[in-house]
Amino acid sequence: MDLMKLTAVQLSAKMKAGEIRVTDAVSAALAAIKERDKEVNAFITVDEEGAMKRAGEVQRLIDAGELSGPLAGVPIAVKDNICTKGLKTTCASKILYNFVPTYDAEAAANLEKAGLVIIGKTNMDEFAMGSTTETSYFGVTRNPWNADHVPGGSSGGSCAAVAAGEVPCALGSDTGGSIRQPSSFCGVTGMKPTYGTVSRYGLIAYGSSLDQIGPVGRDVTDCAALLQVIASYDSKDSTSVRLEDYDFMNALKNDCGGMRIGIPREYFGEGLNPEVKEKILSAAELLRANGAQVEEFDLGMLEYAIPAYYVIASAEASSNLERFDGVKYGYRAEDYEGLHDMYKCSRSEGFGPEVKRRIMLGSFVLSSGYYDAYYLKALRTKALIKKAFDSAFARYDLILAPAAPTTAPKLGESLSDPIQMYLGDIYTVSVNLAGLPGITVPCGADSTGLPVGMQMIGDCFSEKTLLQAAYTYECLRNSEGKGEA
Repeated sequence: MDLMKLTAVQLSAKMKAGEIRVTDAVSAALAAIKERDKEVNAFITVDEEGAMKRAGEVQRLIDAGELSGPLAGVPIAVKDNICTKGLKTTCASKILYNFVPTYDAEAAANLEKAGLVIIGKTNMDEFAMGSTTETSYFGVTRNPWNADHVPGGSSGGSCAAVAAGEVPCALGSDTGGSIRQPSSFCGVTGMKPTYGTVSRYGLIAYGSSLDQIGPVGRDVTDCAALLQVIASYDSKDSTSVRLEDYDFMNALKNDCGGMRIGIPREYFGEGLNPEVKEKILSAAELLRANGAQVEEFDLGMLEYAIPAYYVIASAEASSNLERFDGVKYGYRAEDYEGLHDMYKCSRSEGFGPEVKRRIMLGSFVLSSGYYDAYYLKALRTKALIKKAFDSAFARYDLILAPAAPTTAPKLGESLSDPIQMYLGDIYTVSVNLAGLPGITVPCGADSTGLPVGMQMIGDCFSEKTLLQAAYTYECLRNSEGKGEA
C-alpha cells in the first residue's frame, strides 16, 4: 500500500489503530520525495534525520495515549517563510540562504503539539512575491500534472508536494491568493482563513495587513483538521483573534439545503477562460440541484482590487524587507567599501528582480508627494471593497468564484510579462484586502488535463460555513464519480 495515497486523516487513523507506525509514514514520505522531487522541486530543505527522530517520539506519545488528535503522526511540509527552530528558513531568497531560526512560528509550534512531523520546507516565490513559484533562488517548482507548467504561487511548493503525493498535507501562506491559486493549478484543496484566525508570529512578513497562514490538503476534511490544529489565539501577534470554537471538523456535514450562494457577474466576464467558466458554473448547478439557492449579483469594485492590492502590499513589503541588510544574519556581499556600501551590495546581490521591483514600487508610493496620491487612496479603496463584501454577505452565506482566470500557464510565460502575472490574481486579492476566508476545491480539468479549482468566499470568521459548503460539493462530486481532477 502506498501510504502517501491516503489522506492525512486516514493516515493518522491507521497509526492510532496500530495498523502502521509513524516511522512507516515518515519513511514513505521521504521515499516519495527522493523519487519524485527531482522533477517537481517542491522542497528546498528535507530534514530526514530530524523527521525520523521526531517520528519515534510521536509514536511513543501515541502508544501512551497522550496524542489522539485527527492528525497525530502525520508527515507535513511547511512553506519556507514559516520559521522552524533549528531548521533552515530561507524565504526562497539568496539573502536568507543560511538563516536558521532560534524559535518556532506559532503555527509550527501548534503542529508540534498536535503530533505532526515536519518533513521539510517547501519552495516558494522569493519572499512570497509571485504567482508561479518561478522566482525562487533555489530553482523553479514544476506542476506535478504537467512538468512544463507552473504550479502557481507563491505557495507552489506546498501545493505541488501534496499533489505529487510527497506529503499528505502542508502549510502555506496567502497574501493575495498564494494558497488558493496554486491549489487550483495543482488540483488540491487549500484554504486562506480569516485574518487573525492563525497567528502570524514567526511568519516572515511580506504584507503584514494581508498575510495569513493556511492549510493545504488532499480534501476538505484534511484542511478542516489542519486548520483546527494551527488556529489559536496568540498574545505574541497583536492581530490574533480569540475564537469561541476551534472545532472546525464538526462543520463537515453533507448538506447545502437552503444555503444562499452568490455568483458575482464581474468574476465571469472578459478574461475568464471558457473551460474554467464552464466547470465552475457546472459546480454551481450541482449545488443548486441539491438544495442551495444560487443567483448572480453585482459585487462591484473588481477593477480597483489589483491596483489597491499592489500598492498596499508593495508599501508594506518595502518596510518589512528593510531588516534584511546583511548585518546580523543572512547573505553579506564580499566586496564593499564602508557600511552604506555593504547595505547596498548585500541587498543588490541578495534580492531577486521581482522582490527589487516591489520594494522600489513600495518605496515610491510611500515617498513624500506620492503618499496621498497612491497609498492613502489604496487604503480608502480597501475600505470600499470591504463594504461591498459586507453588502453581499447581508444577502448570501457565501460567494462562489474562480480561483484564477486560466489553468496553470507554461513555465516562463508569466515572468515575461509581470503585469499579466499581477492580473492573474484578480479573483483572489479582494479576499485578502477585506480580511475574509476563502477555500479552493478541485472541480474538474480542462481539455489538456490541467486541474480547475473553484473558490468559495465567506464572511469574516465563517470558516465553518465554507467548510460545510466545500465538503458538500466534494461529496456530491465524488458521488458522481468525478473525484479526480
